[in-house]
Amino acid sequence: MSMVGWQNARRRLSAHRHRMPVRPLIVRLRNWIGDVILGVPALQLLADHGYELNLFGKPWAPQLLAGYDWPVVVRAARLGTRLTQLRAMRAAACATDPQFDRRENALTLAHSFSAAAELRLAGLRAVGYSREGRGFLLRRSEPISLGGHALVSYWELACRFLRIEQPPPTAIDLPTRTSDQQRADALIAGHGLASGGFVVVCPFAGGLFEKAEKRWPAFPEFTRRLLQRGHAVVICPGPGDEGVVQTDYPGVAAIGGIDLGVYGAILRRCALMVSNDTGPAHLAAAVGARVLGVLGPTKPEQWAPWGPSVTLVQRPQPPAGVAWPDVDDVLQRTLDAVRSKSEAGR
Repeated sequence: MSMVGWQNARRRLSAHRHRMPVRPLIVRLRNWIGDVILGVPALQLLADHGYELNLFGKPWAPQLLAGYDWPVVVRAARLGTRLTQLRAMRAAACATDPQFDRRENALTLAHSFSAAAELRLAGLRAVGYSREGRGFLLRRSEPISLGGHALVSYWELACRFLRIEQPPPTAIDLPTRTSDQQRADALIAGHGLASGGFVVVCPFAGGLFEKAEKRWPAFPEFTRRLLQRGHAVVICPGPGDEGVVQTDYPGVAAIGGIDLGVYGAILRRCALMVSNDTGPAHLAAAVGARVLGVLGPTKPEQWAPWGPSVTLVQRPQPPAGVAWPDVDDVLQRTLDAVRSKSEAGR
């Protein structure tokens, strides 16, 4: 479905939704930033069909999704407290919808056994994919098609919950709050930068992909050469990454201590983001920024950032080890993308 068609369909559904009774739905989010972003179209589809979403997720989820009016309860560390939270969410939903306990009232985008178990122990009737032998814990267990893109998987689960068939949108179109955009403008100006006049690099990547490293080892050299050509470079380090920036990335503008809402607003204003397989790469694509994904072992057909602004560079992978793109290749693609962005803005 085209973006225009998607937006028109949403407007029609929104008008219909205002005539419908309140139908709360508790949704268990996934635990990784990229997964939550790839699940946003599914969440929007549910909201457009009249469900009042009540989300249950990680501490960063409220800032990531702050552009929506969906309340997010931050999952506690202890199981007992999480069950108390879910039961309170259930009680609040029952207070606004007398039919809440008589219907399918929860959806788990998370695939784990524990996610389904917590919903069941809280007395919720959840729908989710049949994974890890958890089908008996779900009110309705759906088979999953493995190997496809994660966004499509989450989208199809929402469609099955609604008992409809509909193609996913071509872009995520994640909104950012005005306050986050104002904060981003102030930070960018404070570093002497102009909107559209800098490249964001994200050399960090949490975890492994099938036991292989996801960090491009040539990122420091690439960044140094980009700086030598006179381009402004921004890095937004997370907690614990500041030392790496000081050691390996001298000369960049480091903008740290920000939440994901402000990060997304900064990405909206960059000429290009160059990143490994990371949550911020998905965030950049979701807000419509140009993204150059530098991939090693990641399977792009499953985990690439979603949207028309994404370009990937990846070499064929050997049976053992990881093959990475050359610095010259990535640098030339970056220079071409920045030049194209500049010419388009004239």
